Amino acid sequence: MMLITRKLGITDYQTTLAAMQAFTNNRQDHTDDELWLTEHPSVYTLGLNRKNIRLPDNAIPVVNVDRGGKITYHGLGQAVIYCLLDLNRRQLKVRALVDIIEDSIVSLLAQYQLVASTQANAPGVYIGTKKIASVGLRLKKSYCYHGLSLNIDMDLTPFQAIDPCGYAGLEMTQTKDWNIQESSQSMGESLLEILKKQLIT
Repeated sequence: MMLITRKLGITDYQTTLAAMQAFTNNRQDHTDDELWLTEHPSVYTLGLNRKNIRLPDNAIPVVNVDRGGKITYHGLGQAVIYCLLDLNRRQLKVRALVDIIEDSIVSLLAQYQLVASTQANAPGVYIGTKKIASVGLRLKKSYCYHGLSLNIDMDLTPFQAIDPCGYAGLEMTQTKDWNIQESSQSMGESLLEILKKQLIT
């Protein structure tokens, strides 16, 4: 079964969300799975778990989205990969896919001697107590979309205006803070390859 990768460059969040939804709504049993690598200009996305959310008090737009989870931030310098997958065909449960995504990020960071970890009840990847990557998915029938974001070289300030993923006081970090000089495009492409290999083995 094919797994197509697409490197989209910088894209508008809402345009890309609409494209993901259209892809998922129109796909058939024979439709190839795809991974989309992109970056978005500044935007907050608010998931389906919208109770007791601290909304930002700034000019950055907030978009309601149909993934799980609460609120997060996307901005330039952050690698985003969307996973458009038929989980039944790949014989995967959502939890197993989250594990593959998290393991791929941990493996990438390990290539730079950066020790990262996961937390059982808080999806994503952490360095110590600081979060470096987020995961949020949506399942429609057996079709998955949305995906992951990895902070590379960005302005982390907008995260301070929210409780990232619903966790008050959660600090965010990025690869640049750990003396990794790779660009978001380069790191994103490396992660794309690791994730693809994990999914097709």
